[in-house]
Amino acid sequence: MNDELIRKHEGHVTHLTLNRPQKANALSASMVEALLNAVEYAYTDGTRLLILDGAGAHFCAGFDFTGYQEQSEGDLALRFIRIETLLQQLYHAPFETLLLAHGRNFGAGADLVVSGGIRVAAPGTTFHMPGLRFGVVLGTRRLVHRIGADHARAILAASRTFDANEALKVNFVTRIAAQTEWPALATTIRAGCELLTPGAAAALHRQTVIDSRAEDMATLANSVSVPGLKERIRLFRDSNK
Repeated sequence: MNDELIRKHEGHVTHLTLNRPQKANALSASMVEALLNAVEYAYTDGTRLLILDGAGAHFCAGFDFTGYQEQSEGDLALRFIRIETLLQQLYHAPFETLLLAHGRNFGAGADLVVSGGIRVAAPGTTFHMPGLRFGVVLGTRRLVHRIGADHARAILAASRTFDANEALKVNFVTRIAAQTEWPALATTIRAGCELLTPGAAAALHRQTVIDSRAEDMATLANSVSVPGLKERIRLFRDSNK
């Protein structure tokens, strides 16, 4: 069992907890694969609500760059593609998804939040999406669908940090709630997920979520296949030291 991800299943609820608190739950290759396995399994086991949260002080610090200089550009590109696959699986899940964010969240960690149907942030939570600064185009259409083109363009072009209050204002998150309130909130959402049959819930998700999976994957693949990915990452990281 991968201890980077805690998996619990109770009734119709799958609860996943990112468990790399020492790395602010940054997405290692193995964690992404564990998440993909868990989400894909939830498609088959009667899950009606999937909850995703993070252990420690932060929900998710995004792509784990540890040792990236020793990896080939092809390996790095594949890791981004697998993250996009995960985000698509969450975004298009045939059941309700509840994302619970806290602390500081970067890049693909913020994209994880965007992929959820119900998106809750603790007070003081912040988000930062700097991928375009090193040429990686990840999840932009999903962000536009959530918050609108103007807000998405303003956030991504400036590569700026924004807080939970702004996130709520633009619909990046759907609610602000203290972590002490999360269990009761999850219980209420769980009850609501029992109102529709699984088939009806899946149909509702299909009809209310724009399907741009092929375009999103193609755009990401094009962006990470441009030679010099490692150097772009290095320059970005050096500029933020």
